[in-house]
Amino acid sequence: MNHTKRTSVSLFSGAGGMDIGIRQAGFDVLAEIEHDQHCCSTLRAATERENTSTRVIEADIRKIDPKCLMNDLELKQGELDLLFGGPPCQSFSLAGKQLGLRDDRGLLLFEIIRFADALRPKVILLEQVKGLLSSKGSANRTGEVFEKFIGKLERINYTPKWRVVLAADYGVPQLRERLFVVATKGRNGFVFPERTHAPAEECNGLFHYEPYVGADQVLKGLGKPDGKIRGRTVYDRIDSHVDVTPPRDRERIAQVPEGSHLAAQTHLGEDLRRGLTSKDTTKYLRLHRKRPSNTLRCGEIFYHPTEDRYLTPRKYMRIHGYPGCHVLCGPRHAFCLSCCIGLN
Repeated sequence: MNHTKRTSVSLFSGAGGMDIGIRQAGFDVLAEIEHDQHCCSTLRAATERENTSTRVIEADIRKIDPKCLMNDLELKQGELDLLFGGPPCQSFSLAGKQLGLRDDRGLLLFEIIRFADALRPKVILLEQVKGLLSSKGSANRTGEVFEKFIGKLERINYTPKWRVVLAADYGVPQLRERLFVVATKGRNGFVFPERTHAPAEECNGLFHYEPYVGADQVLKGLGKPDGKIRGRTVYDRIDSHVDVTPPRDRERIAQVPEGSHLAAQTHLGEDLRRGLTSKDTTKYLRLHRKRPSNTLRCGEIFYHPTEDRYLTPRKYMRIHGYPGCHVLCGPRHAFCLSCCIGLN
């Protein structure tokens, strides 16, 4: 098949955040493989809206034969320009139990190797939490899982490069660190781009950095969100700008200054602080307008800088860089709002 753009296939597509960036870089996404039904609905809506020919494949990736996929896409081995994806991160996250390959989700990391071995793309791109670098394997040795992954890439003749990247360094209003691995056939001439942004105190003229983007630059302009109507919660507003903050949480966050968190308010009674300790720096956190957001993680909810309520799903999406036209399909609780991907 003849293509006017460079071709790519997306694995673990989630709600399509990585795919948006790949398209913006000039690639045609031939297929998106995702297991979660609500994420697949979101991907299909984006495909229809953008009028693309991307195939959305709703399936367990372990049950897909990459050679059959290659035939369906009318690709020959070695023709695909890019194979990319971000497997589930829960088993490697430093914020979780760090079960690594003892968690079935951790084993999904190696599905990229299986697909790469069959398709032989020109480039492989992996996105993952930096905890993968230190994850232990069967020998209980730090870094063992990552070494195994890199070793498998090298055995199928790919040369990998990797770096932990801070999103705020590239104009994203979030202090989010992620590991990126770029592997090419043979010699790898890829060079990771230099940062474009820095904290204000580093923008002193010696280096041509732009200051970090603050949360206020992406949170403003949405107006008042929907909330409770006739005793039920509205989840189907097309732009996901919905407020579901419980009254008691409004009371708690009302006591927190901008840029601080509830555990730091030691003058408050135990009924408000709910047994929080000094380590709970990201629970009941109120964002600061002039600073990037903390990393948005599963199980945590951040608060508006000046209003006593949660951030809405649309505002989480803005912090991640999703365009305003991108719509999440399905109930709010079906999505991990920390990374706007389905909870698989």
